[in-house]
Amino acid sequence: MISVETALQTVLGGLRPVASEVVGLAQAAGRVLAEDVAARVSHPPVAVSSMDGYALRAADATQAPVRLPVIGQSAAGAAFAGEVGAGQAVRIFTGAPLPVGADCVVMQEDTVRDGDVVEIRVPVPAGRFVRAAGMDFKAGDALLSAGTVLNDRCIGLAAAMNHPWLVVRRRPRIAVLSTGDEIVMPGEPMGPAQIVGSNGPALAALVEAAGGEAVHLGIARDSRESLDAMIASAAGCDLLVTSGGASVGDYDLVQDALAGAGLHLGFYKVAMRPGKPLMFGDLRGVPVLGLPGNPVSAMVCAIIFLGPMIRAMLGRPPENPSMAARLGCDLPANDQRQDYLRGEVTRDAGGALVAVPFGQQDSAMLAGLARASCLVIRPPHAPAAGAGEMVRVILL
Repeated sequence: MISVETALQTVLGGLRPVASEVVGLAQAAGRVLAEDVAARVSHPPVAVSSMDGYALRAADATQAPVRLPVIGQSAAGAAFAGEVGAGQAVRIFTGAPLPVGADCVVMQEDTVRDGDVVEIRVPVPAGRFVRAAGMDFKAGDALLSAGTVLNDRCIGLAAAMNHPWLVVRRRPRIAVLSTGDEIVMPGEPMGPAQIVGSNGPALAALVEAAGGEAVHLGIARDSRESLDAMIASAAGCDLLVTSGGASVGDYDLVQDALAGAGLHLGFYKVAMRPGKPLMFGDLRGVPVLGLPGNPVSAMVCAIIFLGPMIRAMLGRPPENPSMAARLGCDLPANDQRQDYLRGEVTRDAGGALVAVPFGQQDSAMLAGLARASCLVIRPPHAPAAGAGEMVRVILL
């Protein structure tokens, strides 16, 4: 068996980002930028008012009150065409361009209008309620970096930067293949020795949530003919993910079928719990990740390995998904395998994370995994730990 760290280095070491494509701004949400994005315009493009009020020269309002003639108005989309001279004011609205000659705005609550004359009731310093040209950003500023996942705020920023389309990573196509005579799809008739397969739908959902495109191949039966056909149907995908193996619980049959198709095996078996029978290899340039058949084992391995693999294929920077938390209960010493204990995480009165692993950790208990809010990491040979000691957790 190899360590989790070595296995991660192996699966990530040969991955390269997928190709890029151009998408319209309306289709860019959730996609990953393939290149930096620089502003094509300044924002705001000219100095504008941040208040409804009157634009004037600060020199004319050093002492208040003062009465000034109103010579026009400036509205958003309809700027005042003239120039504000000494002793003059222009009615202005929020977002409207600051007229030439004016250098400040007094908000209307500090004024009294009398026909074509406005009384300024407070002194107004230069720059008051003025958003300078380029205050937010200037043309040429690189504001979005390659590898960024485009959320609603990023889309708004890209629009303000005057980008109608963006260059993003193509969504990697991930083939998901379940195996086993005992598995049926949800809703299908079940034999007396069969169970409903959850791995395929769960893994496909994880792929989609991580930014990939899931290609659900279905269920391959425990025969070379079925496996060979299913493996062949993964052609054109960027990654093949299998779950389960032969009826004895190992990957013997799957490995044979993949080897016959040209697989170069990287490793098989990782010192982790759940998920020891984890396989990785290369099938003629296509990475293959073989997950265990037990549902919890498959999903924990997918969280630890498949998620980072998709992240790398999207050109996103690596991350350390774990963080520190206090144990909320005692734990016994660990053996040679790294444990990922399903549990709940809360916050104490001081806001610190507190993690409590569930008492039942069986690798077939999906209800517990669905209820879990964290994985508590127990390194190999970790000594017994008492409540209050620090551990690393992965938030779910």
